[in-house]
Amino acid sequence: MRIKRSVNAHKKRVKILREAKGYYGSKSKLVRVARQAVMKSGNYAYTSRRLKKRDFRRLWNIRINAEARVNGLSYSNLIHGLKLAGIELNRKVLAELAVSDKNAFAKVCESAKTALAK
Repeated sequence: MRIKRSVNAHKKRVKILREAKGYYGSKSKLVRVARQAVMKSGNYAYTSRRLKKRDFRRLWNIRINAEARVNGLSYSNLIHGLKLAGIELNRKVLAELAVSDKNAFAKVCESAKTALAK
């Protein structure tokens, strides 16, 4: 008895169309076009997950630099001073301090300045 593939083939097509739901025009209706669109969008999603990390780090650096300059330091001097002072705060936490708690960030900057002065 031969094996018919219609059930599995239909499942594969339905899966592709489900993933392409909401796409514009024939990309959400026709299986061949939808498969290409889903593959392309998967590539974009994969790339963007990596770019997101890069973008957030840039944003954190910009926020840290802006608040560091208010406190009389450049970004690079602040980071160097923190390393010398032995303060291990990552950029995400520093940026959050710079935005939400300016007094705490000012104290961090002061400790970095004293470490640089030594």
